[in-house]
Order: sequence, then structure tokens, then C-alpha cells
Amino acid sequence: MATPFIIMSAPNGARRQKSDHPKLPITPHDMAICAKRIVGGGASILHLHVRDDAGQHTLDVECYRASIEAVRAVVGRNLIIQATTEAVGIYNRQQQMQMVKTLKPEAVSLALRELCPCDDDLIVFSSFIKWMKVEHIFPQYILYNETDYKRFEDYRKRGLFDDDNPFVLFVLGSYQGRSPEIEAMTEQMIKVSKQTTTHWAVCGFGVNEKNCVKHAALNQGHIRVGFENNILRNQKELLTDNAEMINYSATVSQSTNRPVASAADVRNIFNLRE
Repeated sequence: MATPFIIMSAPNGARRQKSDHPKLPITPHDMAICAKRIVGGGASILHLHVRDDAGQHTLDVECYRASIEAVRAVVGRNLIIQATTEAVGIYNRQQQMQMVKTLKPEAVSLALRELCPCDDDLIVFSSFIKWMKVEHIFPQYILYNETDYKRFEDYRKRGLFDDDNPFVLFVLGSYQGRSPEIEAMTEQMIKVSKQTTTHWAVCGFGVNEKNCVKHAALNQGHIRVGFENNILRNQKELLTDNAEMINYSATVSQSTNRPVASAADVRNIFNLRE
């Protein structure tokens, strides 16, 4: 049987505002409306950013709790809510880890280069990973280039992740747009995604997002789509809302004979406790 296709939604990110797209969810109420739409289209994981009263990126635990409560009220356990630890140049890794320890989310995304910038940080990072396992927190490790991947694989083979079943996100592209250097890096990460033995997802930028969906569906990977990285249907038109790319991803999944994963499927794949 084909591996169920995990469709993750990253509906807002840390930087965009409603001036970029009127359907960008900012408030807990916005996020609840978005969650209902995306879960109906086939999303199983919500990659959650929260904002402060000024609409700026924050890792404030109470802001997270407000959004999580609003989302749970409309979709229950039909979405896995993944809190981000993204620094955005504001937070250090101690603050990022402390947010996770205080919030204790069901799932969390961790950029390896932020949480463990070098081998000198391994002892603290390893302790944090062990703590997450005890607390049944589901991590996903974000890898931006081949150097990140090689470090991740080295740590994995040394047993840092306590098991051999981690979930990674390969970033294909950059907010900076296109350049020969970024294109070369993207091609390298596509090759890496085909070689890795771990569970993987990809995300892209701009109209390249659709190519990422097809790549993941055809190569037993998974996908993250959303306004965090892309608001465009094509070079001229905005997407209607976050659900549009969720629906597109589900259609591609079905065309490759892969069933769309439910939140229950994800919990089963990664042996997550309800």
C-alpha cells in the first residue's frame, strides 16, 4: 500500500501581513476559520506561527495557547498543531527551547542551525531532544541546505535523535527569490530528498510550490504549503486562501495513487501517543 501523503499547512509565517493577502490568518479567530477550511481539504498538520498585538512574530506562550484553543474548538484532534520555534532574529536558542518547555505542544518545528549551531551545542540540544521524547512532543527538523543535512545525518547516526524515525523538512528555495546560487542549492536538496532514509517533507517558495508538491507526491515524501512561503496561484494571480493549495496537494496525491493522510495516520506513522 502506498504511503499516505502528509499535507502540512503553514498559513501565515512570521513576516507577511494582511496587506500582502487579505486572507492571511493573524488572530486566533482567523486561525480557527483557516483551520476548518484546511482540514476539510486534507491537511493533517498545522504549522503554527502566532503574532503579538501589533501583528509581529512572537514566541509568547499565552499567544500560542489562545490560537491552539481556538483551533481545537473547531477541528478537535483532526489537526496536529505544530508550534514553530523560529527565531526571526529576535530569539536565542535558550528562549526557543524554553518556549517549548513551557507550552509543551503536541508538535514542534526546529531549525537545526538555530537550535544547534555547532557541535559545541550538542550536549544541551541532546538533552532537549530527550526531554521532548519523555514529554511525547513530536519534533520536525528543518534543514535549509546540504550542510544542514550532512550535520543532521551525522547526529542521527550517532544516536542523537534516540530513534531512526525522525521527520525532516527540506527547504527548496529562499525568501530572497531566484539566483544561480539558490537554484543550485535547491537542486542539491532535491537530490538529498531522494536519497534520505528518513521521513521527509519539502516546502517551496512562490509558484515553485506546485513543483514541490509533485516532487514530494511522486517520491514518497510529504508536503508543506501555505502563505508562509507562497501566496501566488501563478505569476499574476493571488491564491484564494490557504485551502486552495491544500486542495491542489490532495488532487496531486490522488493522481499518484497515494491516499491523503489524516491526523490519525500521522500519529500512527510516527507512533505518537494520543
